[in-house]
Amino acid sequence: MADWVPKVSGRSGPVYRAIVDALGDDIAAGRIAEGERLPPQRQLAAALGIDFTTVTRAYAEAQRQGLVEARVGRGTFVRRRAAPLPSGRIDLAMNLPPRPVDPRLARRLWRSMTELGDERGIDLLMRYQAPGGTAEDRAAGAAFLAPRLPGLDPARVLVAPGAQGALAALMPLVAAPGETVLADTFTYPGFRALAARLGLALAGVPADEEGMDPAALDALAGTTAAKVLYINPTLANPTTATIGTARRAAIVAVARRRGLVIVEDDAYGALPASPPPPFAALAPDLAWHVAGLAKCLSPALRIAYCVAPDERSGERLAGAIRAVATMASPLAAAIATRWIGDGTAAAMLEAIRAETVARHALATSMLPPGLLRADPAAFHGWLTLPPRWRRGEFLARLGGLAIGAVPSEAFALGPAPEALRLGFGVAPDRERFTEGLARIAALLAEEQADEALVV
Repeated sequence: MADWVPKVSGRSGPVYRAIVDALGDDIAAGRIAEGERLPPQRQLAAALGIDFTTVTRAYAEAQRQGLVEARVGRGTFVRRRAAPLPSGRIDLAMNLPPRPVDPRLARRLWRSMTELGDERGIDLLMRYQAPGGTAEDRAAGAAFLAPRLPGLDPARVLVAPGAQGALAALMPLVAAPGETVLADTFTYPGFRALAARLGLALAGVPADEEGMDPAALDALAGTTAAKVLYINPTLANPTTATIGTARRAAIVAVARRRGLVIVEDDAYGALPASPPPPFAALAPDLAWHVAGLAKCLSPALRIAYCVAPDERSGERLAGAIRAVATMASPLAAAIATRWIGDGTAAAMLEAIRAETVARHALATSMLPPGLLRADPAAFHGWLTLPPRWRRGEFLARLGGLAIGAVPSEAFALGPAPEALRLGFGVAPDRERFTEGLARIAALLAEEQADEALVV
């Protein structure tokens, strides 16, 4: 479009960024087609009445963001996107946050990182930092956790290399090899693998629809020498159960009576708009709170905020982080701090929430009622299979349909039920997710039809 002139009036920020934002909006709206040639830089500068170097900078930024591509001797063209395959494997096994649909948000994420580089320079890339994070990064962590843990002292917040990294550093501080750790009957496989590597035995606490049963916890704590309770209390992986406030208080009472340290893996705690108070709010002296950013912001950052019961405990954890991983990535921590400070993290969280609600609605409408346990705030679901199916056979059939899922034995600390976990977020868009759900629904319908024939 040799005559394209972006609408830059009314946009905030430098003019070159306004040009990039206008270009992105016009591409998303279909006003500029993929493969079209943009005006020469001098021509656009003249049309806008601005300096030529401003347009040069805008085109360079658009190319860096993947919006356009420069062809030597031919000009600058809107980049063609690879079309998604109409068929092929749809992996519902991974549990990732769904991609937001607004292209402007992706540009905002990258722009924020560019601004960070402009401000911090090469020093950010060429240094180590304290194993628990800089004062600025710890303060950002406290700010991010403030809706759930108001008034949190940043001195109790440590920056860890992801939730798994935080748990790897923390668990040897609270449990010795050979000891028993109490946990949910369905427990995050990453923690199961970590416990096995550390020589810890896991004992599953019976639960009901709301989650861990306090009476069962009391009984099991009384028959074991366990000193630690590991719990995933909000939108639990894989069942999506959320423990209510009253039951959390009852669990705290058991922990006090039995002398249990609580390790709270709050991977999904930021996703509900109004979650119950964390254990770290109900019992700050007993609880270690681990809040990763992978599920609520970006899996690529590998940043988690770990809240210690007190400053001295935090110093011990900082030493453990140093021994296990030296530190969290200063670059990743700085990006997280930047996003939290400039509102990008809040925007990303809201976009993930909105897309999660949309995919939840698709899943509950397309799969047979009564089989799928899900929550509008969770981007995973727990599919209980009809009586005729065994999960091994069902998974094999899903594999033949190019669908991935996770069987119940990956989570179960006891007998595994005939169930699967489905991840709603890894499909790149709703169309692919819908296609995956349709294949699962068709297989379940086939099973029901076969059963009717047998009868």
